[in-house]
Amino acid sequence: MNKKLRIGLFGFGVVGQGLYDVLHKTRGINAEVVKICVKHRDKPRSLPPEYFTFDKNEILNNISLDVVVELIDDADEAFKIVSTALRKGKAVVSANKKMIAEHLEELYAIQRKTGASLLYEAAVCGSIPIIRNLEEYYDNDLLASLDGICNGTTNYILTKTSEENKTYVEALKEAQIKGFAETNPRLDVQAFDPKYKLTILLNHTFGLFVKPDDILNFGIQNLSSADSIFAREKGLRTKLIAHTSKVDGKVVGYVIPTFVKQDSMFYGVRNEFNALQLGAAFSDKQFFYGKGAGGHPTASAVLSDISALGYQYRYEYKKVEQNGINPFSNDHLIEVYLRYPNETLLKDLGVTDIKQRFSSDDTQYIIGKVSIEALLKQKLNEREDVFIAKWN
Repeated sequence: MNKKLRIGLFGFGVVGQGLYDVLHKTRGINAEVVKICVKHRDKPRSLPPEYFTFDKNEILNNISLDVVVELIDDADEAFKIVSTALRKGKAVVSANKKMIAEHLEELYAIQRKTGASLLYEAAVCGSIPIIRNLEEYYDNDLLASLDGICNGTTNYILTKTSEENKTYVEALKEAQIKGFAETNPRLDVQAFDPKYKLTILLNHTFGLFVKPDDILNFGIQNLSSADSIFAREKGLRTKLIAHTSKVDGKVVGYVIPTFVKQDSMFYGVRNEFNALQLGAAFSDKQFFYGKGAGGHPTASAVLSDISALGYQYRYEYKKVEQNGINPFSNDHLIEVYLRYPNETLLKDLGVTDIKQRFSSDDTQYIIGKVSIEALLKQKLNEREDVFIAKWN
């Protein structure tokens, strides 16, 4: 690392403050936050007023700043900031998974044109360095699959329902009290957050640009006591898992609750922790585990990206160039546990190979096979009378 990196920071919330904190406690990182752009003028700040601005152009047009760090909630505004900075030749670090997932192909094209670098390790699994590993360690290994618990909020809720016999409503309320879940937890519990992360991981795993709308996501918001009891009686735990793999020359990917057995590495991943498992031709299975949320864990990933920029690091996107024969496809059958309201839904989904069926006065379920395409088409995530879990 040569000169000190001068940083323009957008956002000073939990992660932004966490970054400022870890940056000033870490030796060997030759960087400083020079200016911070924030939205609310009257909000109390922990730093002197001269650090702050309310005009984004004060950072974007400042030629003395080397790096733009984007840590705001608004995905649309984040894209404007990041794309503008890249076009101006500035290096950028972002933690905005929704923005990156929705605009990754365009951001890739801008980087190719300008030579500027965009790094976003913190957008996927907090402190777990998965993207850098996919880019560097697994750049030539033949990857076959990736599975991940990529959302700490839902994993916390599922830990409480699986291990403490709490209802979904009770577990969600506890997660909200502890600050793991938002007042409106839709993005987490309906699995949009891990879907955005999977969209990014699909690119660095298999070199594909996939739109989030083309990926199935089904969350845990409809988890009932009957579903939890079923899993416990079978010795299983429910985990919300993002999955992608190569099947018959095509790449499949989806995010749905999954029943995992005791011999699964995911079985013991508890509370707000994240984990990922890679399957590769030469290195077999590799497991990554760590905190996926919180100010300091996420800030540590941002800090790692800033440090890498000091050595002119950039993602090479080698798999984008290598991929040419592995299209993304939802034409794939998966075996699921499906709690359903009526037989009409089974017909609409085209369920096949039913090997188990149960019906009582208040619940009914089957274990059978259904295509990802059918699940996506029926928009089951918007219904309140259905629950699906992959029968692993």
